[in-house]
Amino acid sequence: MFISDCRREFYDAIVSQRVLLLVASDVDALCACKILQALFQCDHVQYTLVPVSGWQELETAFLEHKDQFKYFVLINCGANVDLLEILQPEEDTYFFVCDSHRPINVVNVYNDTQIKLLVKQDDDLGVPAYDDIFRDEEDEEEDSENESDGSEPSEKRRRFEEDVIERTMKRRQRREWETRRREILFDYEQYEYHGTSSAMVMFDLAWIMSKDLNDMLWWAIVGLTDQWVQDKITQMKYVTDIGILQRHVSRHNHRNEDEENSLSIDCMRIAFEYDLRLALYQHWSLYESLCNTSYTSASLKLWSVQGQKKLREFLADMGLPLKQVKQKFNSMDMSLKENLREMIEESANKFGMKDLRVQTFSIHFGFKNKFSASDIVYATASLMENIEKEGPETTNFIKALDSLSRGNLDKLHQGLDLAKKQLRAIQQTVASCICTNLVISQGPFLYCSLMEGTPDVKLFSKPVSLCLLSKYLLKSFVCSTKNKRCKLLPLIMAAPMDVEQGTVIMVGIPPETESSDKKNFFGRAFEKAADSTNSRTLHNHFDMSIIELKTEDRSKFLDALISLLS
Repeated sequence: MFISDCRREFYDAIVSQRVLLLVASDVDALCACKILQALFQCDHVQYTLVPVSGWQELETAFLEHKDQFKYFVLINCGANVDLLEILQPEEDTYFFVCDSHRPINVVNVYNDTQIKLLVKQDDDLGVPAYDDIFRDEEDEEEDSENESDGSEPSEKRRRFEEDVIERTMKRRQRREWETRRREILFDYEQYEYHGTSSAMVMFDLAWIMSKDLNDMLWWAIVGLTDQWVQDKITQMKYVTDIGILQRHVSRHNHRNEDEENSLSIDCMRIAFEYDLRLALYQHWSLYESLCNTSYTSASLKLWSVQGQKKLREFLADMGLPLKQVKQKFNSMDMSLKENLREMIEESANKFGMKDLRVQTFSIHFGFKNKFSASDIVYATASLMENIEKEGPETTNFIKALDSLSRGNLDKLHQGLDLAKKQLRAIQQTVASCICTNLVISQGPFLYCSLMEGTPDVKLFSKPVSLCLLSKYLLKSFVCSTKNKRCKLLPLIMAAPMDVEQGTVIMVGIPPETESSDKKNFFGRAFEKAADSTNSRTLHNHFDMSIIELKTEDRSKFLDALISLLS
């Protein structure tokens, strides 16, 4: 059931208990986790943190800990499936679910005892009415026996005929109800999308309790920015939520400019700003950032010779010498950096890049350290999916979590270096896919498969990296193709997962259109195609549109998808 009062029904209920935190492997979940950890620290709440990257790990973690814990908090996992059916918990076990995945499973919504959902109340959830989905036990048809009561045979026959008619009517009503129920559930569950960031929901809780700190506000900002960078929410939703956070930023970072109120330079300051939509440009060179940002790379078609020429024209139009743009941003001439944003925006408009300016936040601590919210997102995501093995499975998760604390700048800088490698690998892969025509139209969707032996292919066996690659590739393909029909198609991308076991990881993403509502239908389509062909698939990811599949089943699975979506 939905919780209307987070403080009373959630926080006060767990504050005196031992709590198990089950946290998904995405940046928004990490930020929500950091906020909750800070609150737990304030109130000395005992908790254990277990990272989970999929349904199998969630089930294993629950089975391992169900005897020690009765209160479970799930962050960015658990809302979109029937939790009670999957986990089979005891009746005195309670789950508090803070998850941005939509749609929320109807059993979770209408379970009044064990499942409590922390969801922003003004999200448009469109949950079907209880009576349309569930029937009470006594409504189930029961074959009533006609007992002899000594009445006349004609009276008995009349009563028997009435019973038959009544039972027939009941059966027909039940069939109609079941048909309508299937249609309602299909409409409700057909598309997968994302609601308000979990970090923002947790920050709201801290704010209601008057325990919100600047650090918590920054984590909420990073959680929202993660949704935007990963293309999980619409531009409208992003701008609306930015407006909500901007009011909190003004409240927390407001200081009168006089001697008494001036902040120490070492203090943390958050500022709202209109920044350039260029990845990591303040920690890279401007040239590298232009080449490895999906928006500029796709708009200028940088995989072609013509595109490279266009980039040089773009830089010349701004009056920026190559020597300056190819050195580290920090080392550029101050005279050039002062008006850089205005210069870039002005020239970008001439080259058809009208959306190069974006609303965001930046954080300062000290003179030297300034980061934008997207810098943190790229760095943390790269740390979490680092393919260089450094100890147990949870090492990457812990490192990524630590990098969000401002005391761990060395880990953050390590994440920024990994993010640069990742962005370079993505752009090189996009260029080779387009230049070698690897993106094929299969009718109702576009399809691209990375071969074993492709450079950096190991990186793309990770879900977040593969999703980023897919979105960048679709954006670039739409800009490069002349086929108008192909511009409106969704994309399915496959990459080798485990060569020894012969599996591939597959992701489906919605079409790249102006009016895109970010709703993804591939989750349900993948399930149906797998069922109809008996393909050996593993639906282990919290995003339903990411699956693992046996390589030899791939062709029949794709054939089933084509016939299903045609």
